[in-house]
Amino acid sequence: MTPGEAPLTVVLVAGLHAEARSRTVARLLRAVPGSVVLHHDLRDAASGAVVREVRDASGTLTTGRTPLVNDCACCALREDLVPELRRLARDGSTRLALVELWDSVEPRAMAEVVVAHAGELLRLGTVLTAVDPALVLACLGNGDDLAEAGLSAAPADERTVGDTFARQLEYPGVLVLAGETEECAPDDLALLTQLHPTARLLPLASPELPGLLGEGFDTETAAAAQHPAMARLPQEAHEAGIGTLVWRHRRPFHPGRLFDALEELCCAAVRSRGRFWLADRPDTLLHWDAAGGALCVEAAGPWLRGLPDAAWELVPPLRRAAAALDWDPEHGDREQHLVFTSPGLDREGVAALLGSCVLTDAEMAGGTRAWKDFPASFDQFLDPVH
Repeated sequence: MTPGEAPLTVVLVAGLHAEARSRTVARLLRAVPGSVVLHHDLRDAASGAVVREVRDASGTLTTGRTPLVNDCACCALREDLVPELRRLARDGSTRLALVELWDSVEPRAMAEVVVAHAGELLRLGTVLTAVDPALVLACLGNGDDLAEAGLSAAPADERTVGDTFARQLEYPGVLVLAGETEECAPDDLALLTQLHPTARLLPLASPELPGLLGEGFDTETAAAAQHPAMARLPQEAHEAGIGTLVWRHRRPFHPGRLFDALEELCCAAVRSRGRFWLADRPDTLLHWDAAGGALCVEAAGPWLRGLPDAAWELVPPLRRAAAALDWDPEHGDREQHLVFTSPGLDREGVAALLGSCVLTDAEMAGGTRAWKDFPASFDQFLDPVH
């Protein structure tokens, strides 16, 4: 790249809905002269390689194959993507590089790869997820493993269709509505809006879409918005038969009672997420992430309430600010903050079930020493035996 020349703008287009992605890419290729699309096809990764195609509005420009890395198709994509983008940047004839991610590839990982290796040649313009609104509910409710759906990117890929699609929806700032028809049913639109209320939902034909491509995408801000301690969770809503319940409580959960309620809670909503704490693990911030009836519970670091003063300086400012916004005199930043979104959501039933799982007055009076004697029901999630 010659001095003073602008870096190549890169736009990621993600999504499980292949047809919606294709429509979106075709629209952008027509809208931006000098643009190309780079796509890695992972469906035949079992053969030992990933197929790469570069094309413009007129058709295929180049094809190639890149070998798998550690038997992982996504790893091969990461290894091959940046060199190809750099080649396009040095060539100088490309104005915009559209990266059409394969079905089960999550945009966050690829966005962070591009930014980490951008240098002076590349610039991440934005991240889009293309969706067919009529298929959103079916995808979110799909608890099948990606392997069962023929979409796994590695032999050890244990993700499900539902949780993968949820992360594709909730990470970017723009969702492109690219269904088979231009009409979007009110309930489909309400579901998308409640799942990601801060996203811009744009019809494929929107004249605004091309103008968003060069805005710039901040991966650090996007990552913070996904962190369990700072996540921008949806607010209470009810529209077109779609409901979102926000449930908050300061008392800890009884691990045994919550564990017994997990199946009913996971099946109560097509999507639920948030942060919570258990009485027998009072210092651990836990992440709740459920879609399609499958639940992932993970430790997401410490609650700041339990840290010594000296450790606070090591905590990122955004994390400290998020904790300070809702600090409780007794429990600090420890809280239950869970959000359930679904058609036909039984708000009262879910709230009552969650309420039955927090500690009673008598259990609270026992204090943390007594809490350690509660059944360690979540060890199978948090301390798995390999």
